[in-house]
Amino acid sequence: MVKAWLALVMLATLSACATHDSPVNPATDRWGRVRFLLGTWAGEASGDSGKATVKRTYTLAPDGQFINEQSTMRFEATNGRKPEIRHQTGSITYDKDRKTFMLRLGVQSYALNTDKSMAEYLIFDAGTAHASYDVISPNEFVEILEVAEPGKAWVERGRIHFRRKK
Repeated sequence: MVKAWLALVMLATLSACATHDSPVNPATDRWGRVRFLLGTWAGEASGDSGKATVKRTYTLAPDGQFINEQSTMRFEATNGRKPEIRHQTGSITYDKDRKTFMLRLGVQSYALNTDKSMAEYLIFDAGTAHASYDVISPNEFVEILEVAEPGKAWVERGRIHFRRKK
């Protein structure tokens, strides 16, 4: 009886440690600020390119040096446009010289703006463009892409509402 109870307590403890709800400490966890992204996500996108469904996966590289992003976007046919499928690869790295995270999507590099970011809201800047991540819960976030011409206001170009699948 005692062994069964002890096994149950150990299983419950391990399960609690494995959840994404546990807080992370960026001082002791290199990926603490962005660890919530790890996993598989499904989302609905809207913006300049139309409406789409999105599947995205973030995985930590085996050597722990970067987080890999793989996305597939399936755009609906609209206004005479044929349906379209887009694949995207990106990464998140930690730049030791800048002491900040870098989001790399295609040829564009975005640096985490630590002055504007908070625990539940991350902003990655790339001059005239930025990507923000509004964390609603450990299992839900909204990604927003905005651009601005020099001296003009930011304009939202795309938004994806993600929910965790795994």
